[in-house]
Amino acid sequence: MKKIFIIIPLFLSGFLFSQKKPLRRPVKKTGITEKFNYHDEFKKISDEIMMNGTAYNNLGELTKGIGPRFSATSGYTKAVQWAERKLREIGVEKIWRQEAKVPVWIRGKESLQIKTENGTWKNIRMLSFGNSEGTQGKDLTGEIVLINTTSDFNEMSWGQLKDKIVFVNLPLDPRIINTSDSYLITAKSKLISPSVIATTGAKALIIRSLTTANDDIPHAKMIYYEPDDKVKIPAMTIGAKSADELEKLLKKQKVTAKINMTAESKGETTNPNIIAEIPGKKDDKVIILGAQLDSWDFGEGAIDDGTGVAQCIEVLRTIKSLGIDNNHTIRVVLYANSENGGQGREMYASYVKNKDEKHVFALGTDAGGYSPRGFSLDMSPQRRRQIFEWKNYFLPYGVYDFDQTEAIQDISPLKKINVPLAELVVDTQRYFDYHHSVEDTFDKVNKRELLLGAVVMTQMIFMIDKNW
Repeated sequence: MKKIFIIIPLFLSGFLFSQKKPLRRPVKKTGITEKFNYHDEFKKISDEIMMNGTAYNNLGELTKGIGPRFSATSGYTKAVQWAERKLREIGVEKIWRQEAKVPVWIRGKESLQIKTENGTWKNIRMLSFGNSEGTQGKDLTGEIVLINTTSDFNEMSWGQLKDKIVFVNLPLDPRIINTSDSYLITAKSKLISPSVIATTGAKALIIRSLTTANDDIPHAKMIYYEPDDKVKIPAMTIGAKSADELEKLLKKQKVTAKINMTAESKGETTNPNIIAEIPGKKDDKVIILGAQLDSWDFGEGAIDDGTGVAQCIEVLRTIKSLGIDNNHTIRVVLYANSENGGQGREMYASYVKNKDEKHVFALGTDAGGYSPRGFSLDMSPQRRRQIFEWKNYFLPYGVYDFDQTEAIQDISPLKKINVPLAELVVDTQRYFDYHHSVEDTFDKVNKRELLLGAVVMTQMIFMIDKNW
């Protein structure tokens, strides 16, 4: 009997221990409020845009219907009126203009000819730098001197370049896979700064276009003269093929250039940023989407940045169409004067600072309507980590790259007032084939890629609005 009484407690003890609940591991906080099925919400947004999106048609109207929309021109005025009409059509009630001072620069007539010692004059396709000084319609002639490295430039004496025309044949580095990085590295070279070249006594500057294309299309570039420049020399760009041919000639013989440009600056005027918003249901904090409304004076400006304009309008259309109750104010800013001055972006940042508006987030898009690949996150590590946790929601839409850390478009001045910035990252392998050239036209844009960009932008705005 004693054995029996000993066994029973042991049996019961084992039975009782087996009924205890297992210890739960602590649940890792994701920073996501689980009141939505985000996969379903993302699908609703995607279906709406891919089935009913108007971005592609809008882009066609902007580029083919209006065409070039350079600062201080009638084309920009027409683009402003078009944007306001499109925003009203999708049901946005709060739309206003914000005037910014912009330079009045007229390209006029321009030509470049070259001649070898025993040859005849040959025309070369060219484009003046934006805001460049001209030659007052007179022929400017001089011997061309090739300089391709800063060490060569630094070794030359003042007398060696005096009254010469400096030619820089500096291609984008094909080894850099991110073409935007390659472009920025080259664009920052002091060899393509007219202010730097002018200190040598040179008459003018010619550069190879900053392009990934192997053609003879010149691509425009913006110029900034320094305030203390004693001489402002004319500057221009030529296509890649002409640049390579010119370098070959210069290695064999003396080459003379003849430049004639009527480009001139005529003071300032004002052009408006266009601002439109859907007020927040919970508070007056602001989430903005930004794109540039202007383009260069010679092209349609489809990838730069008609696609961004169309996508920003599409985000607001989708929010209205799906009846999304946004907590914060969702605002679109279409910036003036992005191409030859940047006054629109500075004006908006000053406005925000002076009004002391609380901006939760700013998303820029200005890299063409190509397939979306991710978002560059220029913000605190804590905010970056929160967005990293949303990766799996974006993966089905081809978006995986959240590692880049610079947002350099028109939203960038907002960084000075501590606004978290993001930029839509797309596949840019073709972007610099057409960037700032006459080839930047509507036919270069793929409808599906354009709409997919609008999809992921809307999804990101949705996530920010519901979780920040």
